Amino acid sequence: MTISRVTQSMMSQHSLSSLQSSLAKLASIQEQVSTGRVLNRPSDSPSDTMASMRMRSSISDQKQYARNAEDGLGWLGQTETALTGVNSEVRRARDLALQGVNGSLGQSSLDALAVEVDKIREGAIASANTTYLGRPVFGGITGGSQAFDPTTGAYVGVPGAVNRTVADGVTVDIQIDGQAAFGATGSSLFDDLTALSAALRAGDTIAIRAGSTALTSDMNRIQGRISEVGTRFNRLEKASVTAGDAELALTSSLSEVENTDLPKAMVELKMQEVAYQAALASTARVMQPSLLDFLR
Repeated sequence: MTISRVTQSMMSQHSLSSLQSSLAKLASIQEQVSTGRVLNRPSDSPSDTMASMRMRSSISDQKQYARNAEDGLGWLGQTETALTGVNSEVRRARDLALQGVNGSLGQSSLDALAVEVDKIREGAIASANTTYLGRPVFGGITGGSQAFDPTTGAYVGVPGAVNRTVADGVTVDIQIDGQAAFGATGSSLFDDLTALSAALRAGDTIAIRAGSTALTSDMNRIQGRISEVGTRFNRLEKASVTAGDAELALTSSLSEVENTDLPKAMVELKMQEVAYQAALASTARVMQPSLLDFLR
């Protein structure tokens, strides 16, 4: 049987090494308490560091999805306001047409109705050129500032989808094509209002009645687009809530990985302090190390 010889030097080195290890653990716990984080550097836990990086990336994605959804909601809100306003004005224009079609009004009254119809047309074109953050909401992917020519009412936008990504692989088209809402050039709402105004000035009852019928079709088309906006709005609201919930869940998981459980850490810190002080006192009594031993 081999007998190992334990020297005073070996005992001193082993004791001092153990004290240094205990002190390092104490310092680590103190750092966790002071920073409030378990992960202060990648070497603290490589696996948790990788998990933390993945969760932070996912949180960033969810925040962007939420921002995209909020942007889409703002765009659709402007669109709905514009369509609702135009729909009310078109209803008023149809009421004016019904007043003019009964044949009991004099020409001066018909001219006054025509002037009001002209004003309604101007307001409708202005609403059709509504913008959101500098972009016309009915202009598709146009780079210009208007969807319709303010004078002629002709469509000058560029048809195309304006998408917002609201989840992984999920996009929502937030634009309503101007021609789908107000009609194509030549048979648009603005052309119908122009024709109605001319018919009122001419006192042409048949043309006025045709204008009223055309405006009814325009109203039905606009109301269909309002319903479409509402459907997309609801979808974006749900996407925004979903992204917010996902961000909250990921943030909670990240906190569990990165942050210190302070009550637990305080207990561990106290225990480690007591253990270190006890080890230091017992070693000092038994070994009586010199200053030279610590310097080694």
